[in-house]
Parts: sequence; structure tokens; C-alpha cells
Amino acid sequence: MELIDAHCHFDFPRFDDCRAAELDAARAQGMSRLVIPGVRRPDWGRVRDTAKGYDGLYYCLGIHPWFVAEHGDDDLAELRRQLIARPEECVAVGECGLDRLHGNLDEQWPWFEAQIELASELALPLVVHSVKTHDEIHGCLRQRHWSGRALIHGFSGSKEQAGKLADLGCFIGIGGVITHSRARKTRETVAGLPLDCLVLETDAPDMAPEGVKKGRNSPVYLTQIFRALADLRPEPEDVLARALIDNACRLYGWPGVWISE
Repeated sequence: MELIDAHCHFDFPRFDDCRAAELDAARAQGMSRLVIPGVRRPDWGRVRDTAKGYDGLYYCLGIHPWFVAEHGDDDLAELRRQLIARPEECVAVGECGLDRLHGNLDEQWPWFEAQIELASELALPLVVHSVKTHDEIHGCLRQRHWSGRALIHGFSGSKEQAGKLADLGCFIGIGGVITHSRARKTRETVAGLPLDCLVLETDAPDMAPEGVKKGRNSPVYLTQIFRALADLRPEPEDVLARALIDNACRLYGWPGVWISE
């Protein structure tokens, strides 16, 4: 069984002393590719170097809503410059977005809008951070006539919100939250969504699955998240696994044999 970790902060210091071992362990369980999102300009070099250091690792570059206050117009210009270069391992714009629980939404808006425009200009997918802002994210993408691909990572909204986002070309990121029995609403939502919009992710070292200590998540646990998803879904595991691979390939523009074919 092959799996793709569509969103993992594998560049973070948590992995500095064990990166190769964690990657080998994840691969032994079937993980074939991993995408590292960039969250702030000072980290972009580390993100890029981590991805380039191992086969099967890719990255995105963006400005996360938590860190917008650290950035200025010159950083957006540098982001555009690096993305235009389009190195083979760079597959998306992000992590960008909105967060109602962290910082000021009014300050986050222009940064999110600027990165939407950049993704549209360069025909790159978006990796979106959305916390209690799913309706705002949908409204912003719709207003700007978004017609590309996007990952709404770590989704925890309603089935209706997920459906509206999927109609705009968004994929719904499924992570460790679904392994917790207390996350009933998210589990019910995930169980009823169309299969062709689901993408697997760990968000490691955050979003730890059941039984894993906070801040100690790892791509090693991608299989645990998959098993939890399989328990919630009606499809056989092999069908589910293939669909998740195909969805990630469509999201990031990788060659793949898609279910729709």
C-alpha cells in the first residue's frame, strides 16, 4: 500500500536528530512522498534544503497567517521570485490562509489575497490554513474566481462547508484529528464526503493522532490516520488508498492514474 503525506512540517527542529530514521520508518509503512509547507521567509531556505536532501520530498513556499506581521512587500516580491524559478521540488504556494483564533483577521486578509493572486498567476495550487474561517476562505476564493487546485489542510468544518470548497476545486486535508473519538463532528463529516476530494496528511509534528504525545507527531503515523479513515469510509482499503494517491497527484500536478479514468 502506497500513501502520500500531503502536508508535513518535516523541516522543523523536532526532526533534526532523527529525520533520516523517521523517513525510513515511514517509507517502510508505505509512505512514498511528503510535502513540506513553508510558513515564513526566514524558514524557506530550510524547507527547500530539507526537501532537496531526500528522494520523494517536495515543498511549498508561503506566508502563514500567524506570521504576517513579520513580513513586508519585499517578502512577497521574494516569494514571487522564488516561485517563478519553479524548481522541480516546489509544488505549491503556501501555507497561507486565515485563522480566527490567532492574530488579527483584518491583517491576514491582504496576505491571503496576495498569495491567491500569485498562485493564479503561476498556475500553482494553494495550501490553505483555515481555522474557523471556512466560509471566509470559500467567499474569498469565489470572489476572486478561483479555478485552480487547493488543499484546505487539517479540515474540521461541516460537510456543507467541505462540499462548497470542493466545488471550487479544493481538496480536504484529513489528519490525526479523525483518530480521536471525541472529534465526532469531523469524523461524521469525513465519512460522508465524496472520495475524490480527500487527501491524507499528518501536519507533523502537530495534529498528533490518538496515543501520540503533543508535538511528537511524525510521518510514521500516516498509516494510523489511514486506518482511522478506512474505518469511517465504506470503500475497501485498496480502493481508498488508490483514491488518496490519485487525489494527491491531481492536487500537486504529479503524473498518476486517476480514479476518474
